[in-house]
Amino acid sequence: MATDRRQHRIDRQGAPTLRNWDDRTGLRGQRASSEATVDCGWGTLIFAHTFGDNQRLADTISDESPKQRNIALYIKDPHVILSLRPQELFLDPSHTYRLWLYNYRSSRVRPKGFQIRRMQDRSDAKAVGRLLATRNMVPVEPDFLLEQVSSRVLTHFVAVDTKNQRIIGTVMGVDHKRAFDDTENGSSLWALAVDPQAALPGVGRALVSHLADHFQARARDFMDLSVMYDNEAVISLYNKMGFQRIPVFCIKRKNAINEPLYVGTDERESELNPYARIIVDEARRRGIAVTLIDPANGYFSLRVGAKSVVCRESLSELTSAIAMSRCDNKDVSIALLREAGLSTPLSQLVGSDSSNRAFLERHGRIVVKPVRGEQGNGVTVGISTVPEMDEAIRVAARVSANVMLETFVAGDDLRIIVIDGDVVAAAIRRPAEIIGNGVDTAEELIEKQSRRRRAATDGESSIPVDATTRRCLREADLDLDAIPNEGDVVRVRDTANLHTGGTLHDVTEELHPELARAAERAARTLNIPVVGIDMIVAAVDQPDYWIIEANERPGLANHEPQPTAERFVDLLFPQTVAQVTPQANPESES
Repeated sequence: MATDRRQHRIDRQGAPTLRNWDDRTGLRGQRASSEATVDCGWGTLIFAHTFGDNQRLADTISDESPKQRNIALYIKDPHVILSLRPQELFLDPSHTYRLWLYNYRSSRVRPKGFQIRRMQDRSDAKAVGRLLATRNMVPVEPDFLLEQVSSRVLTHFVAVDTKNQRIIGTVMGVDHKRAFDDTENGSSLWALAVDPQAALPGVGRALVSHLADHFQARARDFMDLSVMYDNEAVISLYNKMGFQRIPVFCIKRKNAINEPLYVGTDERESELNPYARIIVDEARRRGIAVTLIDPANGYFSLRVGAKSVVCRESLSELTSAIAMSRCDNKDVSIALLREAGLSTPLSQLVGSDSSNRAFLERHGRIVVKPVRGEQGNGVTVGISTVPEMDEAIRVAARVSANVMLETFVAGDDLRIIVIDGDVVAAAIRRPAEIIGNGVDTAEELIEKQSRRRRAATDGESSIPVDATTRRCLREADLDLDAIPNEGDVVRVRDTANLHTGGTLHDVTEELHPELARAAERAARTLNIPVVGIDMIVAAVDQPDYWIIEANERPGLANHEPQPTAERFVDLLFPQTVAQVTPQANPESES
């Protein structure tokens, strides 16, 4: 215990008491002065009810590292604390929920496709840090996490995909009894994060249940958690699990990432999609003025002094009309890249029936795509028969007047983001899949997966039920009414576009240097400052590649933890470049 207390900087001068809590008002009786705090890695968790002096409490909340976030919970007199430092502190608009453990019955939900265990080693610690970053939460240094493996105060659990052993979820628990001899015998849950790309259902709920079981086994009386007031889906889940809302207030220090919580914003800001919002948020972190022009279509302007730049998501005035038109026309861009010596699949524009059939016969399997279009609209992959080709041409022609045929290349779909000539992020894009549970039909599984994808991407991603989906199911000897066997993974889309339910998996650190050089060379050839280069690769750590497309307006969201938005704003306003680390509130997410 002595080691734990030194490690977490806990100053315990006396045992606090919460026994005089009036359930109607949330007020508590006299506090003993112990000033208990716990270093959680993402910031300091401050147990406000253990502070006997309001000024000391306000000072402690304000004493925050630039790279961390302090949270003070169990505030008795929030109005008084705020009055002591009104320019620095704000009342957090989160609700606190409590699960009483003395009469809690574990749901005993058996995880399917994943297992839950304690965080164990440096590899786990690095994965947890990356996962927190992908959920826009404050990342925690691996060294700190490693120190907590044997802690009795902090407990970290991870959810691990049994198929590939990848960590897809994490949660941290704080044992109040171990931390400061809490006479209320409580505990709390923090930093719940689930990989937004995970296809397996129920990861968040399983982590919460597992932590509750853990604290119940330690004979704790309750487990508290904090959740943003408008997170209706998560609140609904907690209500179903037996959590009850309690009248507890939370105070935090004002900072750039929290700004929308205490400063009014343009009411149209909710219309921004994630690709525009990630840039707007980064600009505001730096004090750059933001004006919304047409938020529904992603248009906004950024201004520093006399310089103003209009953007549509990641497309800005710095991209020339020539560069944009080259990327907009797949036939033109691929021809330019091929002439520059970069590897591209063979292709031709749709022409006469005999010419089209000759191309198909020569290459065996092909891809049909509109010359102009985005988000995978009108693209059909893996065609091997004339009737399939003719139908695919008709589908593509609805998107673009010109259609092209392209050699089918097997491999992984890789998106590389190049900004100002340098690779910033790389991600493997995987087509939408469902995982059978032996109970639900394919159509029901698609709908459930679509709900998870919409929740993870602010509504940007879902799986359409159309001719392509039905064809993919037929190739797996299924239809929409069929019930896939438990554990069977069924691909339901040809292309890996996010908008049709595809997922992105960061591979920046594993990217082969030749792939990075090819992407940067492609950006120079097209003379474009911001571009998404799409490749088919044998593997991300091997040099072979085929460039299939260049996107002049690549989505910068969903590439976390890579600093895509930061590098974009660096390009627009280099004078604002600083050590700005994206950070956020470590409240629970699902």
